[in-house]
Amino acid sequence: MSSVTNNEKVTVAYFFSIGRKSIAFAFWSMAIDRVRSRKFTGISFSKLLGTGTGETFTPGDADLTRWGMVVVIDKARLEEFDRSAIVARWRKRSTREFRAVLKPLSSHGLWAKQNPFDFVSDQSNPNSKIAAITRARIKWNKNLIFWKSTPPVVIDLHQSPGLITAIGIGEAPIGLQGTFSLWESATALRNFAYNGDAHKVAIKQTQKIGWYSEELFSRFEVLELRGEISANTRL
Repeated sequence: MSSVTNNEKVTVAYFFSIGRKSIAFAFWSMAIDRVRSRKFTGISFSKLLGTGTGETFTPGDADLTRWGMVVVIDKARLEEFDRSAIVARWRKRSTREFRAVLKPLSSHGLWAKQNPFDFVSDQSNPNSKIAAITRARIKWNKNLIFWKSTPPVVIDLHQSPGLITAIGIGEAPIGLQGTFSLWESATALRNFAYNGDAHKVAIKQTQKIGWYSEELFSRFEVLELRGEISANTRL
């Protein structure tokens, strides 16, 4: 895996698996670390995230034993943040830790009224793995119809050639939904996004029904992977 290049900023995604005895710590840290991370020098964007198993991407999919954070940070501050008290507290309680350092290749839409990944650049390594982050704020009166439309897309996603892993992410179990996925190549991601039948239907429904009040799709070159995101995923 290639090392971090000379980009001014990078995006880093962490996921921590914890035991059930640490779930109360996770809920507390979701509130406290949201403030602490924003005060960390060099961070321009941060979100603490709950996760889902990736089987349905509905509230019932929530996984209380895995939590994450997505941070945009000055490249020079990355390792300092990795050694910070914020990360150390999660690391101390985790049974499994995963970190991905990412470079935005494209980013469309908004997350909390901004596009945090708008510092895009060309892919530097054509053989690198690709990550995708999606995030949407669902209109309250559209939640039920959205969840009913999700299963075919999930089946299509998990059967897609080149998919390494995909999990649900969100700042809240209802109304704020997203995904984090890893792919073997940019081609594999494009094939799912533009050629998958269920995904094409979902795109048409999105345009017709208008169930999002805010949405974002971002694609990244993977610069570095560390650890394991799940027991069944080989990176």
